[in-house]
Amino acid sequence: MKPLLELQNVSYAYHSKSGETYALTDISFQVQRGEFIAVTGPSGCGKSTLLSLISGLLAPESGTILYEGQEKTKPDGKIGYMLQKDHLFEWRTIYGNVTLGLEIQHSLDEAARQRVDRMLKEYGLYRFRDARPSELSGGMRQRAALIRTLAPGPELLLLDEPFSALDFQTRLSVCDDVSQILKKEKKTALLVTHDLSEAVSMADRILVLTKRPARIHSVVEPEFAQEGLTPLERRNTPEFKNYFNLLWKELNAYGN
Repeated sequence: MKPLLELQNVSYAYHSKSGETYALTDISFQVQRGEFIAVTGPSGCGKSTLLSLISGLLAPESGTILYEGQEKTKPDGKIGYMLQKDHLFEWRTIYGNVTLGLEIQHSLDEAARQRVDRMLKEYGLYRFRDARPSELSGGMRQRAALIRTLAPGPELLLLDEPFSALDFQTRLSVCDDVSQILKKEKKTALLVTHDLSEAVSMADRILVLTKRPARIHSVVEPEFAQEGLTPLERRNTPEFKNYFNLLWKELNAYGN
């Protein structure tokens, strides 16, 4: 099966007057349709840079990024990007925020409005469509941000630590929400996270990066006796602790 996304020996360096600093080196992996991939590693190792390369915001120094078999050279509507903060505009209603991308793309037609209304209803935000972001809880704001990302219909979602600004209890709930929404919408996702518990509870595969310049140190594929578990349910299994400890050892295997 042809992968949705493929990175082939991708490297990237930041340039300044004092020289160049390599962030990533020789990164290669594939993402199949419907997969949920987590990427973890030490702080500052280049995880967010990796997402910028995949989205087309940055171009690799060397190597190739293929999307549906074609080289990825610039951003397009096939890839959605959800950042750490929700970046909802207070001067727009929730409906105005979730349709912003569609407005920018000049694609807010009747079909798109129906799709947005469906998601707002299914994910508990329809009665808040005329509210302002300040009237919503942190978890509800993140759901609104996810709907905004999904509204244009991307096939692949890039999630850059989207739960890091939430308190622990809200974070657990939103992880469950996001996981279920992505499964229901049949989306492929790539999550960057420092949180090993988050990676184990959500991902089909976990890529462990080394310190900068980052390379792929190992790949962990969590398997649970029971299939179809939510992230919160995974946390309550005996396998969860084993994979968490394995990741911890992998991260510390190279002296970080």
